Amino acid sequence: MSEPQGTQPPEDSTQRLPVLDKRETENGDGPDRSESSAASGPPPELEGKDEREGRFWSARRVPAAVVALLLLGVAGLFLYDIVSVRAGRPGMGWRRELARQLAERPLDDTWVLVGAGVVAVLGLGLLILAVTPGLRDVLPMRRTHTGVRAGLHRDAAATALRDRAMEVAGVQSARVRVRRRRADVRAMSHFRELDDVRTELDDVLADAVRGLGLSQPPSLSVRVRRPGRKG
Repeated sequence: MSEPQGTQPPEDSTQRLPVLDKRETENGDGPDRSESSAASGPPPELEGKDEREGRFWSARRVPAAVVALLLLGVAGLFLYDIVSVRAGRPGMGWRRELARQLAERPLDDTWVLVGAGVVAVLGLGLLILAVTPGLRDVLPMRRTHTGVRAGLHRDAAATALRDRAMEVAGVQSARVRVRRRRADVRAMSHFRELDDVRTELDDVLADAVRGLGLSQPPSLSVRVRRPGRKG
């Protein structure tokens, strides 16, 4: 039997392992693992961390739907009355009475002033709804990516702060209320000095507020007291 061509002796069959040059590793020419880790890079920094994000705008579907239905109903009644008059039928009684009252009553009449005031208040309310953002229960958070906005509900923020407050030694119960600019914390301490508990709560809750990632962190108002005696 003839020996296959291109075979090597047994002592030469051992393959040498590749050796990575230090310069190649530094230049990113190493294996895929190094490339993937180099491509990932450090985590992105928070964008706009020194800027305050505006509040979220509410769609206000219910007020818009109510106004649209009212306008549609009033416009439909007037359109029906106009078509009836054009067809030779008498107009609606309420419209004739309204036209007579508006023609006879002076501008300083009590009912005219009351009606004008009601209309003005309704119009002012609609303007306020149109120019204010709403959604007061959602606190805007700092942006981590361009074009992406996040918000935190006040109840969720209050729950997170209350959980952190309960971790402090000596705190028996805690009640937290988060507002737009301030977070009120009321804690009960059944042992330890109240000043020590309050100091530790200030430090823990300050760190917790920073951890919420809010665009405008609320200021803290912490109060600690003893539980009342039973009976």
